[in-house]
Amino acid sequence: MAIKTSESKISKTVAKATTARLFFLSASSGEVFSANPDGSDLKVIVSEGRRLPDGIVADVEAGHLYWTNMGNPRANDGSIERANLDGSNITHIVPPGATFTPKQLQLDEKNRKLYWCDREGMRIMRANLDGSKIETLLDTSEGDARPGKDIKKWCVGIALDVEAGKLYWTQKGSDNAGEGRIFRAGLEIPKGQSAASRKDIELLYGGLPEPIDLELDLANRTIYWTDRGDPPRGNTVNRAPMQPALGNGNEPAIIFDHLMEGIGIALDLKGGRMFLTDLGGSVYSANLDGSNKKTVLAAEGNLTGIVYAEIPERSR
Repeated sequence: MAIKTSESKISKTVAKATTARLFFLSASSGEVFSANPDGSDLKVIVSEGRRLPDGIVADVEAGHLYWTNMGNPRANDGSIERANLDGSNITHIVPPGATFTPKQLQLDEKNRKLYWCDREGMRIMRANLDGSKIETLLDTSEGDARPGKDIKKWCVGIALDVEAGKLYWTQKGSDNAGEGRIFRAGLEIPKGQSAASRKDIELLYGGLPEPIDLELDLANRTIYWTDRGDPPRGNTVNRAPMQPALGNGNEPAIIFDHLMEGIGIALDLKGGRMFLTDLGGSVYSANLDGSNKKTVLAAEGNLTGIVYAEIPERSR
């Protein structure tokens, strides 16, 4: 009996073998790609046609990918799909018409929820992983009809701080107008308020060119985001404190530039690196401070969302 107990303890200390993969999207071809972080072993695992996929997340525990399809922004036919990590068994989770133009997507692993920004829908939404219980958490329309025409009200990128009960999002504004903003609010609507009337919204950063996708380094309380505006401040990756303090010099820092309309960003915090995509068709990697820049892949279409995942060998 003692030997069995010892063997059991030893087996629990052995780390599971994992394989790192990138999953990313092409809006021009409607494809989901999978590749090693160095760009090798590139595969098309899903091809849906021109449905304009934009945001992607990996639920490694369940062996699933989820991604948003923007569809026709004026037709109210946006959707969210799910597939296995190899691209098989595709199914609608949020059916066409349940959201206008879903953009960046995030997974709340703890509470098993999906969160996304709905651009022309002018709102932030969430649902259970099976697509049930679709909720609107924030409505920026101020009574405007959907699809919204006021670009300043369009929500694009989203990130979650589940333990603190907060969500972060971007509203990019008109092209190169310096109207881009990053906001924060609670994951839950305050009691007695509504998605359209909630009072807990904080403006963290304003006057940005065109902020797009967001990611958080929670341990270091840092926001990372892509910006697709014109140089010098646009076509960049930026980072800034999650808790800005006025007057202390903590302005957003540009850590990566010369993107061709940057969109997707994924952080490998354990490995100290980030991965980026742009509409010019490239995938890039760099350290979290922007050093060691590499072009991982090029000329792969109009690339949008990207996610980094470490997959147990048995799940491949």
